[in-house]
Formats: sequence, C-alpha cells, structure tokens
Amino acid sequence: MADAGADGVPIPVLRRRMKTKLGLGSTCLLVGIGVLVSSLTFKAAAPADNGETVFKNNCAMCHGADGKGFAALKTPDFTSPKWQESITDKQMRDVIKNGKKGTAMAAFGDKLSDEDITAVIGYIRSLKKN
Repeated sequence: MADAGADGVPIPVLRRRMKTKLGLGSTCLLVGIGVLVSSLTFKAAAPADNGETVFKNNCAMCHGADGKGFAALKTPDFTSPKWQESITDKQMRDVIKNGKKGTAMAAFGDKLSDEDITAVIGYIRSLKKN
C-alpha cells in the first residue's frame, strides 16, 4: 500500500482532509482579521460619539451642562459665536491639556486621552449658536 500515509489512510483522502482543514483555517483567519479591523474602526469612531459624555463628566461643573458657562466663575459661553470664533482647536486643546494660568481652568492632560480631548473639542464646537 504505497499510496497510503503512515496511518494507512490513502493519500488522496489525506489531501482532501488537508484542503478542508486549510480552507476552514483560512476562513477563520479572514473572519478574525475582519473582526479586528471592524473593532479598530469602531474604536476610532467612538471618541467623537462620546464628546458630550466627556464634557458632562469633566467640564459641566464649571461650564454648565448647556455650555453657557457661569458669570460668577468667569467661564466662557461656548454657545457664543463670538467666543467660538476667538479660539482655534489647537488653542482649545492646549487649554484643556495644560489649564489656563490665572484662571480656575485646571489641566486635564493627565486625566483625558487625546481622543477624549478631540471628542470634547468637537462637542464644544457643536454648541455654537447660529
């Protein structure tokens, strides 16, 4: 029986089994890669969706739940078109990360990820009145 493997199973049968196993393994690998790519895409999209949550959990106590600020605390009105036009995203990121000297604005660079800061900036921009 020269056409048989070590266990006596004919070579053509062994080849079919290997193709089936390889096909199944390849399919599992492709599905796994698809799930990984999908999860990375989902995670990349998530921060933009959580800007409001980041704001409510970290900013609302001084800037108000509606972003209008408090005169007594001298916090800006994020809904004001004038204020929105007076600051760039880069400046806003710097203030959020490092705080603002001479004010009560604390640094959040060690508390918020870059993604959270990007999300909260996007949320603050969305508060602008037209």
